[in-house]
Amino acid sequence: MPFVEEIIKHKTVSIVGLDKDTGKTECLKYILNRLKDSGHRVAVTSIGIDGEGVSQISGNEKPEIALYPGMVFVTSERHYKERQLGSEILDLSTRTTSLGRLVTARCLMPGKVMFSGPADTVWLRSLLDELPHHGVDTTFVDGALSRLSPGSPAITEAMILTTGAAVSANLRTLVSKTKYIHRLIGLEKFKSTFEEALLAKESGIWAVHSDGIDDLGIPSVFMLAKFIDRLKTDVETLYISGALTNKVLDVLRQQPNISRLTLVVRDFTKIFADKESFDAFLGRGGKIKVLLRTSLKAVCVNPISPDGYTLNSQELCKRLSEEIAVPVYDIKQI
Repeated sequence: MPFVEEIIKHKTVSIVGLDKDTGKTECLKYILNRLKDSGHRVAVTSIGIDGEGVSQISGNEKPEIALYPGMVFVTSERHYKERQLGSEILDLSTRTTSLGRLVTARCLMPGKVMFSGPADTVWLRSLLDELPHHGVDTTFVDGALSRLSPGSPAITEAMILTTGAAVSANLRTLVSKTKYIHRLIGLEKFKSTFEEALLAKESGIWAVHSDGIDDLGIPSVFMLAKFIDRLKTDVETLYISGALTNKVLDVLRQQPNISRLTLVVRDFTKIFADKESFDAFLGRGGKIKVLLRTSLKAVCVNPISPDGYTLNSQELCKRLSEEIAVPVYDIKQI
């Protein structure tokens, strides 16, 4: 299909669900099945844990992920031992996760596996750089939209977003929420010689100048209002290492230098402000940019909610296509 042909032009692709049960795993299964006899060499890993038979959040059954001979995968020692396929080990990490070291292996016989990948963005980036040395053309990363996730799907070159009835039973609300996430994914990249230094910051709020970065001594975004006097009017660029929330934007848009202020966050997954606060900040002249930016290549929809109601697939695809400038598919219909 056209979107599969498009995404395999990239070395790294993340698949990210707007919510649980939006068809993320089904989308990955579809892609792998389409590529199994293509000669295109793929690898699969995850941010966090995926591939389990039952969702740990909703308790609903989840489709298992099948791999095919020649495909490379990366998972923890624990989940490697539980695999239901024949494989050969290519590499074993020196670093460990809570589930053990990471095993890089090649599938020799078709079967199923649960994925648990690198514990943070830096490690994930390093892994993605290593996999081409094992003959991999494209690596697929099962991503996550979560402020609690230490890893970011935005480090991949391209991305597929899944959305659907699990987000909202109301078509207008579903389209509006998906459109807003589409806007966030498309935020401008902040270009700076201090990008790597900023990415290494795990806490605090930092002033970015042309000649360096300064710790403002604000330990958390949740304490911004208490320490707002430390935000000097000559500061024009702020890096927020944590989540960007309504409260943070509401505090900052009251500042006298708002029209000259640029907020920088790690990537779009760190933005948890709603559309109203986001637009109010921009309306006052503020700007928001990201350190890590990916290119959204397709949106895949699941019109069926885990609660049992179903939206009209054709209408959903049509409405989304009218609002966002990327292809929209229901993979059950193509």
